[in-house]
Amino acid sequence: MSSIRDPRLPALGIDAGSRTIKMVLFDGRGMCASMVVENGYDALERCRGLLDAHPHSAALATGYGRTLLELHLQLPTISEIKAFAVGVALDHPGPKTILDIGGQDTKIIRINREGKVAKFEMNDRCAAGTGKFFEVMARSLGYTLEEFASIPLSDGPVPALSSMCTVFAESEVTTLLARGERREAVALAIHASIIQRLKSRIVAMHEEGPLLFCGGCALNPLLGRLLERETGLPVVVPSKPQLMGALGAAITAYH
Repeated sequence: MSSIRDPRLPALGIDAGSRTIKMVLFDGRGMCASMVVENGYDALERCRGLLDAHPHSAALATGYGRTLLELHLQLPTISEIKAFAVGVALDHPGPKTILDIGGQDTKIIRINREGKVAKFEMNDRCAAGTGKFFEVMARSLGYTLEEFASIPLSDGPVPALSSMCTVFAESEVTTLLARGERREAVALAIHASIIQRLKSRIVAMHEEGPLLFCGGCALNPLLGRLLERETGLPVVVPSKPQLMGALGAAITAYH
């Protein structure tokens, strides 16, 4: 990245995720443009196309595929943890806990009063409870992702899921439906199981401030309501939760 930045152009941040590629332009005041595209079969070329199509003064890459961009496009990189911390701080300064549920990983990040990352946990070894998991579960129940996320929250009993492994959970869903469980109850059970799996880790990590729910899964309103109910924490979803990593990269590039 050049040490001399053209102030007439915005800085660009690109988050090469496992499922989607997010691009943000930052002009020193806020997000002036953004785009989310599917990875497709050639993520590198899609990233190259985004960079070529949006004039910028500086750029940084983050996310699952950032090393690929560093190697082949000579883009400097920033860790996902730092990128999310910087991106969220633009509109939500102060201490907080960040939960990012992405396409194939989950991150929990604690930010202290100085705005620094105090502690974090990241699970990138298993897709259980991530965006990919939701896609498979919604399909197994015959829902679109939008329908799946719109199941009403209920205080009544829901069937228990014994496994969060995508393969075994899909088989278990089939078994529950075969024994007569309602489709809506099974869908709610899937959401509740994910939150129960994360609850203790979030509460143990949290110290003060709100819980900022980020990533593509934050677009699922049912998950947000369950998070608030089960953790007892105030849950805040940024206006564009899936763009926080790309925004953090763009802000860092700008400065």
